[in-house]
Amino acid sequence: MLKWIKKLVGDSNDKAVRQLQPLVDEINGLENEFKGLNDEQLRAKTADFRARLADGDTIDDILPEAFAAVREAARRTIGQRHYDVQLIGGIVLHQGKIAEMKTGEGKTLVATLPLYLNALEGKGAHLVTVNDYLAKVGAGWMGAVYHFLGLEVGFIAHEYSARYDPDFVDPTANQEDQRLVHWRPCQRRDAYAADITYGTNNEFGFDFLRDNMAFEADQIVQREPHYAIVDEVDNILIDEARTPLIISGPSNKSSDQYKRVARLVPGLTPSPFTPDQVKKEYIEDPEGDFMLDPRSKSVQLTDAGVVALEHKFGIPEDESLYDPKYNELTHFVENALRAQFIYHRDRDYVVEPDGEIVIVDEFTGRKMPGRRWSDGLHQAVEAKESLLNPRVAIKNENVTLATITFQNYFRMYAKLAGMTGTAYTEREELSKIYNLDVVIIPTNRAMVRNDMPDQIYSVEGAKFNAVVREVQEMRETGRPVLIGTTSVETSERLSELLRRAGVPHEVLNAKQHEREAGIVAQAGRKGSVTVATNMAGRGTDILLGGNPDGLVEDILEQRGIKLADATPEQRADALDEAKRLTEAERQEVLALGGLHIVGTERHEARRIDNQLRGRAGRQGDP
Repeated sequence: MLKWIKKLVGDSNDKAVRQLQPLVDEINGLENEFKGLNDEQLRAKTADFRARLADGDTIDDILPEAFAAVREAARRTIGQRHYDVQLIGGIVLHQGKIAEMKTGEGKTLVATLPLYLNALEGKGAHLVTVNDYLAKVGAGWMGAVYHFLGLEVGFIAHEYSARYDPDFVDPTANQEDQRLVHWRPCQRRDAYAADITYGTNNEFGFDFLRDNMAFEADQIVQREPHYAIVDEVDNILIDEARTPLIISGPSNKSSDQYKRVARLVPGLTPSPFTPDQVKKEYIEDPEGDFMLDPRSKSVQLTDAGVVALEHKFGIPEDESLYDPKYNELTHFVENALRAQFIYHRDRDYVVEPDGEIVIVDEFTGRKMPGRRWSDGLHQAVEAKESLLNPRVAIKNENVTLATITFQNYFRMYAKLAGMTGTAYTEREELSKIYNLDVVIIPTNRAMVRNDMPDQIYSVEGAKFNAVVREVQEMRETGRPVLIGTTSVETSERLSELLRRAGVPHEVLNAKQHEREAGIVAQAGRKGSVTVATNMAGRGTDILLGGNPDGLVEDILEQRGIKLADATPEQRADALDEAKRLTEAERQEVLALGGLHIVGTERHEARRIDNQLRGRAGRQGDP
């Protein structure tokens, strides 16, 4: 039965892809014609397309020519030509569907096709990513393509907005990465007024809320939501779907009670049972003072716990903790218990050097500065940590002024599309809630990655020792290794074990996010070992042999030239040398078997495991 269902699903997807082949053939048929145009003639196509739209043509009518124009512009500006399967991906995105594309199949390049086409209508087109870095890099890389064709590109980040300008060089940006340097700061409204705007789901959502709170028209920065492509769509529309974006203001509640309760709850005893077990197994006395439900991240006091707390707080015998007058106290207690026993430092959050509590996204492993848990939970965590670290301050609880979920925000777009490497398992939910169909895009080259079965250990220490041994064996051969963990705490523990074993390595987690670009760039080099949280699972492209852009500065320094002082010719020459070196090393790594990935534990969501696995096997690599 299962095989029959898989065959049915596969056949329907193949049919959907085959139906797009005539359009692909038409685009291919225009390739030589567009190659024959000089730069000015190719650039003039944008004005021609807009004139045709004004005369009554639709964007579907001009799709083949528009895609052919983008393909040729990309070839001339960034040296990349869209493959046929990437054209298929672009058509699927234009149709308002989700394109499931495997790692290394070029989602960033694919997005240029539908973004350009839909931007021609003059209503704006948005590319939504999961973090500022990916948004800036993607827009800066593809900005040359859009600029060549005469389109303006904007970028929005937290308290920052800019427009792509190839004639401008930002002296504060990492000069080693040309994708980051050509951003001229501008007003937020100007970034949104650009033909194409890149940014994160948080920034788009918060700007919408701020616009709805604006008193004057000139305070509004966004236009009507027209067309958006959501990168890592399963993360944003499924994992984060019901996460509320909240704009809040300070309340008058005192923070003193949080610290008082935080001192008391460590003395309470957790029950060995969960609320579900008590209900299903009819357990009369669950033992302990409270029960934990890790899945819902909630707590429930037992009768013994209520009695213990009534004693600790000095509640009179003729009164109860559950009397209405003690509702707020009960709320404080439950939050303190959650902070103490469910939310853990270096897994759910990190404590910054200045004492700030910053949440870590459980799906991406990245820090989320500015995001706070609501209903007093964040204050409870601050109270817990303040007992250990005097720099941690308990900030006043806030009251909600405006809120919206990602689910409700993205459903406002006239047309919505998405890209990811792992959406098919959630196709029913995506179809039901967002009316988005999922189409699996064929790979340009056959997938040859070898996925091995899990190895199960009864003792955690034995598992980590086995990981270290496997890393040592791989490193002796020169094969690069990526080790996936699910928390900052685990990544640091494994790092310490590797250090003791004398294994040089890099660590990529929420605490080292500033070095992310450099670590990822060289994670595919011969003999490299990288320990990473979920940060390495999404939006990262690990190139075997290393990223040549990351070697330019080293090559220049070997020649006695500082990167900041290098001429364009010197940089270009260094980049050519870097490409030769990385290609030679790439061939060595391929011969060794490619990138070796070790997952230290399974994530609750299967897609997260698939994303880690997907760092290997890109573009036919082993």
